[in-house]
Amino acid sequence: MGDGSPMTDISSDADTDERNKQFERGQLVGQAASDSSERSKETRDQKSLRRLAQNREAARKSRLRKKAYVQQLESSRLKLTQLEQELQRARQQGIFVSSTGDKTHSTGGNGAMAFDVEYSRWLEEHNRQINELRAACSAHAGDTELRVVVDGVVTHYEDIFRLKGNAAKNDVFHLLSGMWKSPAERCFLWLGGFRSSELLKLLSHQLEPLTDQQLAAIQNLQESSQQAEDALSQGMEALQQSLAETLSSGSLGSSGSSGNVASYMGQMAMAMGKLGTLEGFIRQADNLRQQTLQQMHRILTTRQSARALLAINDYFSRLRALSSLWLARPKE
Repeated sequence: MGDGSPMTDISSDADTDERNKQFERGQLVGQAASDSSERSKETRDQKSLRRLAQNREAARKSRLRKKAYVQQLESSRLKLTQLEQELQRARQQGIFVSSTGDKTHSTGGNGAMAFDVEYSRWLEEHNRQINELRAACSAHAGDTELRVVVDGVVTHYEDIFRLKGNAAKNDVFHLLSGMWKSPAERCFLWLGGFRSSELLKLLSHQLEPLTDQQLAAIQNLQESSQQAEDALSQGMEALQQSLAETLSSGSLGSSGSSGNVASYMGQMAMAMGKLGTLEGFIRQADNLRQQTLQQMHRILTTRQSARALLAINDYFSRLRALSSLWLARPKE
């Protein structure tokens, strides 16, 4: 009857065709979406590869810069070592090479040259003692053993003040000029040596932790050192002004007359008398430096004193190394 009619078969075939077409369209849409997803993934992969290549190139350049920097440091170290070896050979041959790098003196010269040689020997012994102190600190030596080494370094500082006192009697201008120091050290020279107050400022940041009592004692020591330095600087300025007034006074006429000669000799005698006070200024400045080191040693513990002495040595050693590198730099 109605279920087996031809119209029903035709309708079923049409429905089947429509479902087939919908399925094919779905497949096409899915395939297009899949293709789009694959293209997007491929784009992301390409970006990742580019970033990876850029990172590798940046790392390669960084390694090259680091290698060049290390080579430069090694070259500078070799130059410094070569300079030290040349200086050592010169000392063994009885010749002193000036720290300015432009003069060579025989050890048999005047008092200034003799002091330069004595200072060079003092510095060698000082470096040996500092190496011993550094080794004791690294080995965590006991307080008793460490105190012996620290006391030896402090005592050795007293030797240089004694040498400078003798040299000031022979040539006070040599000490004031600082020609026995390296060029970089001369930039910070004050009355033939370092400023105690400035040295204490450098050390205060490297000795922590300190007790409140130690902090107060170091602060007082720094202030008293600054006051003493200011007084000595004012005294030097007054001396320079007085010396200039002495040399500029009197007649500027012909020096042939007996009156002018007598006036000239009087001026020179007065100026010589005033110059004689320079030795006193050097002696007072060195006494201040020596007392500062001694008081600092009393304020600090043994291990703190060891650290302070190492820090002082490292500071001046770097100034000397800087001078050597500066003198060895390529000249255009």
